[in-house]
Amino acid sequence: MIKVDLHIHTRYSMDASTTIEELIARCNEVGLGAIAITDHGTTEGALEFKKLSPIPIIVGEEILTDRGEIMGLFLTETIPSGQSVEATIKSIRNQSGLVCIPHPFDSLRGSALDPRMTNKLVESGQIDILEVLNARIVLPSFVNKARDFAARYGLAQSAGSDAHSPEELGKAYVLMQPFNNRDEFLSSLKNATIHGRCNSPLVHLNSTAQRIKRKFTG
Repeated sequence: MIKVDLHIHTRYSMDASTTIEELIARCNEVGLGAIAITDHGTTEGALEFKKLSPIPIIVGEEILTDRGEIMGLFLTETIPSGQSVEATIKSIRNQSGLVCIPHPFDSLRGSALDPRMTNKLVESGQIDILEVLNARIVLPSFVNKARDFAARYGLAQSAGSDAHSPEELGKAYVLMQPFNNRDEFLSSLKNATIHGRCNSPLVHLNSTAQRIKRKFTG
């Protein structure tokens, strides 16, 4: 069994700072056996880090649609932000990727996918994975609602730190069988267990500071 953090941001996200050296060091420190790099609006970092990392990296992207964020996993190239939910999911499918809904029902997060859209997508069978534990979620009730929703519809459940700094890596993860490809991953994830805890809300201040810094320094 391996520990897998399925929601990580690197310096390629405007509000994150983690370098490849910091990523590798922290993964070794907390014993992560694989990770998903899901930068905002780009797969560039994930594709670069995949070439250098000693542990398996799932190339992902957190994509801002016109109704909130959707995550694509096992991607081969960047999907533009700002499109409709339908167009975004089509782009993920065209790359044989998996559709994951990050931090669902987190009403304190402005970027969360509209709950009505989440319901519509699950009823039409367009969701592969629901993130049920995100270490940056503030209220436990959001976690409970996501777990209940995933169980009700039989969705594969994921967990991730949503790390924007090295220290956050591994705060939430799944424990699952090793995998070699997309299909093996999805099969293993369906039998995985969720582990971890939520961070202090103060971690959001770090990413806000990073965003401001990037705005003025580039």
